[in-house]
Amino acid sequence: MPETADDHLAEAELAELDFTDAVFADQEWEERSFIGCRFTEADMRGLRTRSCRFTNCDFTNTDLGASQHRATAFHSCTFQRTTLTDSMLEHCSLLGSTLSDCRLRPWTLREVDLRLTGLGHADLREVTLAGLKLTEANLVQTDLRGADLSGADLTGARLLGARLEGADLRGARLDADALVQARLTGARIDVDTAIRFAAANGLRVDLGT
Repeated sequence: MPETADDHLAEAELAELDFTDAVFADQEWEERSFIGCRFTEADMRGLRTRSCRFTNCDFTNTDLGASQHRATAFHSCTFQRTTLTDSMLEHCSLLGSTLSDCRLRPWTLREVDLRLTGLGHADLREVTLAGLKLTEANLVQTDLRGADLSGADLTGARLLGARLEGADLRGARLDADALVQARLTGARIDVDTAIRFAAANGLRVDLGT
């Protein structure tokens, strides 16, 4: 009988394999490692992973809707026109991955590492990103209206043209450039951020009575 995609999954570590058009819907994967694998056009809807690792993998046009991932790492992966609606990531990492033209909302992220992640132009309206690490992430022209970014670390993040109207930025760490380049009308901020915003826009802050 010809070898199937499921036959390969019996191995603990898989490298440079092509799973294009494969069907992995509703499967459960644990402690598996994929390096340089292609999952383009794959049906992975409802997939559940735990302690897995994907490195330099391609998820172009993949359906990951309603999938659940715990303690799983997606490092330097490509998500292009990927469906992630209703998916959940908990204690996961997307370090160095790029997401473009993806369907994301609603998207649940808990304790997710988003450092160096490319999310430019993404629709993240009203998504909860509270307390997450977004250092040096690409958020150029990202739609974050109404998003919860309270306590998030946005140090070094690129926010040119990002829409943050109505977002919760209380306790968030933002560079001066971000406070000038992003659209912040109606955003909720704390006093420290208000002072830095004023200074970034050339105002002299006098805290005296």
